[in-house]
Amino acid sequence: QLQLVESGGGLVQPGGSLRLSCVFSGFTLDRYAIGWSRQAPGKEREGVLCMSSSGRTTNVADSVKGRFTISRDNAKNTIYLQMNSLKPEDTAVYYCAAHPTSFRGDYCPKITNMNYWGKGTLVTVSS
Repeated sequence: QLQLVESGGGLVQPGGSLRLSCVFSGFTLDRYAIGWSRQAPGKEREGVLCMSSSGRTTNVADSVKGRFTISRDNAKNTIYLQMNSLKPEDTAVYYCAAHPTSFRGDYCPKITNMNYWGKGTLVTVSS
């Protein structure tokens, strides 16, 4: 059974940093694309960035370019979202997601259309 569990959310001041983790089970990263999305209060869920099964980062939202990065640790079955220079508008529930793709391919689907989702972790950026 495929599962994703996010952690690491919390309250952070503007300009600060936070690293979210997503522990997964039931699949391997060389056959799945992984992504992070977020949903702010009163807004639709939006894709943040994606990593293909080959390890290529793609589909990066303009609002987070240069500030957010995605990484993975195969040995720990964990996906990370490093968030730097945080702004109040980054406040949202953050979700990790996974989607089956070709073996070690470069393709990432639209993040909000991915098949499997965690329950999310809340990030609040406020002074």
